[in-house]
Amino acid sequence: MLFNSLPFLVFAAVFLGLWPVMKKRNTSKWWWICIMSFVFYGWWDWRFLFLLLGTGTLDYICGHLLLKQPSLKRMWLWLSLGGNIASLLIFKYSLWLATAADQLFHAYGINTHFGESVPEFTLVLPVGISFYTFNSMSYTIDLYRGKARPADNLLHFFAFISFFPHLVAGPIIRARDILGQLRADKRIHSLEILNGIKTCIWGFFQKMVLADNLAVFVNQQFNDVQRVNDGFTWWICMFAFSFQIYFDFNGYSSIARGIAKLCGIHFRLNFNHPYLADSFGNFWQRWHISLSSFFRDYVYIPLGGNRRSPLRNLFNRWFTMLLSGLWHGANLTFIAWGALHAAYLSLEKLFKHVTAPRLLKRTAVFLAVVLAWVFFRAENITEALHILKHMLSLDGTWRVKAVLAGNVSIWLLVSAGLEFGSAWPLSSRVRNNTVVQVIFWSLLVGVIIYFRGPEQQFIYFQF
Repeated sequence: MLFNSLPFLVFAAVFLGLWPVMKKRNTSKWWWICIMSFVFYGWWDWRFLFLLLGTGTLDYICGHLLLKQPSLKRMWLWLSLGGNIASLLIFKYSLWLATAADQLFHAYGINTHFGESVPEFTLVLPVGISFYTFNSMSYTIDLYRGKARPADNLLHFFAFISFFPHLVAGPIIRARDILGQLRADKRIHSLEILNGIKTCIWGFFQKMVLADNLAVFVNQQFNDVQRVNDGFTWWICMFAFSFQIYFDFNGYSSIARGIAKLCGIHFRLNFNHPYLADSFGNFWQRWHISLSSFFRDYVYIPLGGNRRSPLRNLFNRWFTMLLSGLWHGANLTFIAWGALHAAYLSLEKLFKHVTAPRLLKRTAVFLAVVLAWVFFRAENITEALHILKHMLSLDGTWRVKAVLAGNVSIWLLVSAGLEFGSAWPLSSRVRNNTVVQVIFWSLLVGVIIYFRGPEQQFIYFQF
């Protein structure tokens, strides 16, 4: 059930329409969240509900036992982490690992068939498995560290983990941020409802108008990578993809935050104008904030962060970024993407005392991020190297007029204007003008209706 589909609009209307009634009674509120969230998730494939229920139940029990049995709490923590990691390995990485093992053995003349022995049920990736497993893992880790209050019961835990706005594509939320809000009988003010509606509209605009229109040009080039030997076309394509993935994912996050606001629940900001970053460290403080903070808090800092020797700090950085790349999918391209960002961060650390104008730093960071996106979007390393070869060389026909004559140039200008123009915010006089606000949001709804692109699945659904 896509956010940008008619079934979801009906589903959301039913959920939100009955929410004021359900939330008045403590028990019915939790049941309403769980039942409707399970319907939402089961819309894709009801069989994977058992995976969600299984890993969630394991984490709830482990969380309960590590508090009841302090002497064994490390064992219960590792059981919880092991269950979640095992589900990821089986459903997300088993075929890739088995195929890689076959290739390795075949190189040495040993005939193996590990790939053929992978169970058929693991060949379909459960939607959002990387997101809800991280949500669930954070619960037991925070209980172990004494940084979270446990869920009152299993029903409350599943309301936290399965709350549908964040379930399949984030943002990654933590129990200590959400359970307290769900427990509270908070009155939802009209201003909060208005802000929720506006946040949803902004999200739909980013996804359906900007991302989906940019996707048309991007998909055309990537449908036959070897056919395109023009450096200019690839630069325009990768600029388009950079904004496509940003507005696609930020659009989803905005819709999720807007729906949560309508329920009186606050999700933390997941994107904060990342293409305005003036350093690579700053980029990761602005991009997919819930994931980058997860790896920072649960991987980088526990490894020692930057408190160890320079060599150990280098290892921590590379390990965290490579793991971040692997989280995105079972493909060497994602690992290469993570490695490239690790290299960026390492070089930045090495030359941290070098000064340069802020505009120059922003431009350099943005262009480097665009080059890294090549590995993220390409199907394989061969495609990525083909694209980079033409982007970084002066060969090819450089079909400037042909490329700019298409619609992509319009959507690129709009996208760049919104992102880079945000460095100069509107005055409070304009922002607080009721007439301006009504005209602006009404126009935005009209643009969504009449200028939306061909319907596309959200990019991060595949993770």
